[in-house]
Amino acid sequence: MFNGSGRLFRRREKLEPSQKFGRRLRAIFTSGKLDQAEWDELEATLLGADVGTNATRSILADMRERMSRKDEPVEALRATLLAALACEQTRDIEFRKSADGTPRVLLIVGVNGAGKTTSVGKLAHLAVEEGAQVVIAAADTFRAAATEQVETWAKRAGAQLISGEPGGDPAAIAFDAVKSAKESGADLVLVDTAGRLHTKVDLMNELGKVRRVVEKGAAVDEILLVLDATTGQNGLTQAKVFGEAVALTGVILTKLDGSARGGIIIAIQQELGIPVKFVGLGEGIDDLAPFNAELFVEGILS
Repeated sequence: MFNGSGRLFRRREKLEPSQKFGRRLRAIFTSGKLDQAEWDELEATLLGADVGTNATRSILADMRERMSRKDEPVEALRATLLAALACEQTRDIEFRKSADGTPRVLLIVGVNGAGKTTSVGKLAHLAVEEGAQVVIAAADTFRAAATEQVETWAKRAGAQLISGEPGGDPAAIAFDAVKSAKESGADLVLVDTAGRLHTKVDLMNELGKVRRVVEKGAAVDEILLVLDATTGQNGLTQAKVFGEAVALTGVILTKLDGSARGGIIIAIQQELGIPVKFVGLGEGIDDLAPFNAELFVEGILS
């Protein structure tokens, strides 16, 4: 079982935009007490960081309850944020093959431009670093140069690539990748699906087909939605629609290094109950880290 939480700690300097959010929060508490003006500023700061209306209300209520117990403000905020990020589902990912010898299958979905193919390459790199043998399915057959892009990432990561003809059936390519992985004894199959607008019903339905076809060869262990942190609350809308099309198990939140709106992680957790499992912190192949709530909160409050 891979969790690799130390990667986030080693890259905490790339959380600088989110730390700005944390510094604004800390500045509110310099007086050691919260008058109405400070509560209003706290609310505005949370909303400005894309925590979302419902989650902000919940956080403020929790903060008031903790403060009524005479908790020190920053410690109350730390405990409140950790509670808001609590997750019943595991954030860990399994990169090694199942007990029955079949490969693990991760289906990667998302809208165009969110960083989906890049995330596939970085995930492959993480898995190979852990000693796993990885196969990537180039199931994005519609976007020009998509196969070439994922082929470049596969080579960098040391993964095998299974591809097809432009415009080919994505489900068939994904199935062939699973078949190849079973024959070679590979541990993990990463299926890079085409980016699609969440408003296109036919394309969303296609994801269900890809899953059904893949499951004729092996179980789909994870369906991970790639979201761009800079899109803010629109990411929640995307997640809701994707979740209706396929049963999402987690989120990869990209471009967190370029966004001061790290609160979207809280919004996703609170509104959807889907754990953020990885965060993208840059363009390099090492710039993907498993999300760790404790390290994230410490990072933004430090």
